[in-house]
Amino acid sequence: MKHLIYLLLVRDVLNLAALSLLAWIRHSLLALLARVAIAMVFLQSGRSKVDGWLTLKDSTYSLLREQLALLPPELVAPVIVYTEHLFAALLLVGFLTRFSAIALLALTLMTQVLLMPAAWLSHLTWAALLLFIIGRGAGRISLDHALGLH
Repeated sequence: MKHLIYLLLVRDVLNLAALSLLAWIRHSLLALLARVAIAMVFLQSGRSKVDGWLTLKDSTYSLLREQLALLPPELVAPVIVYTEHLFAALLLVGFLTRFSAIALLALTLMTQVLLMPAAWLSHLTWAALLLFIIGRGAGRISLDHALGLH
């Protein structure tokens, strides 16, 4: 009888360990996938607004002049472009992940309300990924985890 109880206990411990490992893999891989997916969206968007390394295109200013009459494009364009580049890069490596996701979510909301209200479906998708990252964190495959910032 003692051996049976011992075997059942060992089985339960192994099951819990396997489930914990599976949960870790699932979250870490999902978090990595979410970070890479949304970071690439913002990097691609940011890269489309610049020539060379980070020289803003004239078309970026023109677009903002047409769509955003409230604020001067000379002020808004660099903020948008540098936000897209910086926080997307941070998401890719998983550093300051929640803060970066919050910054990109704010940019998404601003874009939705002020610039492109018709693109709500894309923005909703981006917001869902960013909210997942904000809520669950970067996962173990990140600099945040390696540095103990999670």
